[in-house]
Amino acid sequence: MVHSAEIAPFPSYPDRVAFHRRELAIILDLYGRFVAAGLWRDYGIAMLREAAVFSVFRHTAEHPLYRIEKRPRLAGRQGEYAVIGMDGSILRRGGDLRQVLRVLERKLIRAI
Repeated sequence: MVHSAEIAPFPSYPDRVAFHRRELAIILDLYGRFVAAGLWRDYGIAMLREAAVFSVFRHTAEHPLYRIEKRPRLAGRQGEYAVIGMDGSILRRGGDLRQVLRVLERKLIRAI
């Protein structure tokens, strides 16, 4: 009697990239502090095939002030998290979300 074993497929990236609950908690904590300071008023979340994007707006009908992106494919190289400014420049990139968001926290301290 011959038994065949099933070969498990190599794990691949999911169809969409999303923020995990603890990542969203960190981002929304920072967002709440900026809202309390009166600097930010709206946000949007996009879950795309290559990246998850948290966009921050001063007014609803504007371009985003900042985009916080998670790109898992860059985790081994430049870091999977990035803060991108309104003009498309990368303000900070890295593998630790809290460290990457410090570039925005500095702006909060100056604004108050």
